[in-house]
Amino acid sequence: MKKEGNFSISKTIKGKLESLPFEKIKIYVLGKNYELSLVFIGSKKSKSLNKKYRDKNKSANTLAFPLSKSNGEIFICPETASRDAIKFKMRKNQFIIHLFAHGLLHLKGFTHGEKMEKEEEKIKLKFKI
Repeated sequence: MKKEGNFSISKTIKGKLESLPFEKIKIYVLGKNYELSLVFIGSKKSKSLNKKYRDKNKSANTLAFPLSKSNGEIFICPETASRDAIKFKMRKNQFIIHLFAHGLLHLKGFTHGEKMEKEEEKIKLKFKI
């Protein structure tokens, strides 16, 4: 587990993803004081969380849970993200960063739609995603 200030990364799966620019993007979107946990999970855990909290019986590529105004969690399933990356014509790690940004915007209060897509584009340009 990697923990710096108000940001921690943990995983329940194998693989190296900590080197991606998560912290810089988190600070850009939510600020330094927002407490965030990023957890990489397998498809079984993703499916379980998606069923429990969204009543969807499939693995989600990302799930974001605000815990308070200044605290939240993002769960990313790299296995599901890897499959979904192809649909979006992105490389796996590129898509994982996109999902992370997407989750951050949900934590900031955005819902799916044009405004959220514009914000995602700003993030993609700034961080060369």
